[in-house]
Amino acid sequence: MWLLLAFCSAALLGFYDVFKKKSLANNAVLPVLGLNTLFSSLIFLPFILVSYFHPAALQDTLFYVPSAGWEVHKFIILKSFIVLSSWTFGYFGMKHLPLTIVGPINATRPVMTLVGALLIFGERLNVYQWIGVLMAIISFFMLSRSGKKEGIDFKHDKWIWFVVLAAVLGAISGLYDKYLMGRFNNMVVQAWYNVYQLFLMGGVLMFLWWPKRKSSTPFHWDWCIILISVFLSAADFVYFYALGMDGAMISIVSMVRRGSVVVSFLFGAMIFREKNLKSKVVDLILVLIGMFFLYLGNVLG
Repeated sequence: MWLLLAFCSAALLGFYDVFKKKSLANNAVLPVLGLNTLFSSLIFLPFILVSYFHPAALQDTLFYVPSAGWEVHKFIILKSFIVLSSWTFGYFGMKHLPLTIVGPINATRPVMTLVGALLIFGERLNVYQWIGVLMAIISFFMLSRSGKKEGIDFKHDKWIWFVVLAAVLGAISGLYDKYLMGRFNNMVVQAWYNVYQLFLMGGVLMFLWWPKRKSSTPFHWDWCIILISVFLSAADFVYFYALGMDGAMISIVSMVRRGSVVVSFLFGAMIFREKNLKSKVVDLILVLIGMFFLYLGNVLG
């Protein structure tokens, strides 16, 4: 069941990336991100309020948010910092790069998560996992060759580094999720980290964007901004619920979720009419093969 939920989360994440790319086209990044945190918070705020004032209404449902003290919230605030940092770098990179390049880079997150588990938790990689890591590295270098055809230098293009840094922070968040889901209720984590992100983002908008808004890219409203929050919240809800199930493995769930690259890649090709698709398809296939070997490594290892 948790594996099926992981695939569902992957599909939702793919559409989330598509709507994010559409919303960021010729638009100011920070207000789009700020509205995303606002709408995501508004989705979960009713569950927090109803659970607090009328707990019986949600007590036996998936949407109940139990009360938690500072000993829990301090961990959730840290998650908010990590996720918002990842989003900020990822949004800027997404705006300035083709979706067919951003998607495969993001798909290497399971490899980063695996390396993180190796360094932090002392886990050892088996032969299949090492093959998966190697395939991901090869695909990254091949992707850099595809990028050069579009004038994108992976070594010197800061937007590439923004996406890579976003992926690294995303992998750290994934490892942290493993820790959180083993100790706390999934709705407490998801509902409150969205609320804390709203406050953090409010400070960023007030002190960084608002004073310089007239000298930077102007903001314009796009209805896809709402869809960003809807699809992300749904993807994360399914993800956290899957992680909370008995036997769920974070390494496999995170790998399956990166399958969202297939959805975003297809839309990048069909809707955004991005270039050099033949070479990028080869890169994408290598990423997917690498993910398959990581899966084999977890199942057979």
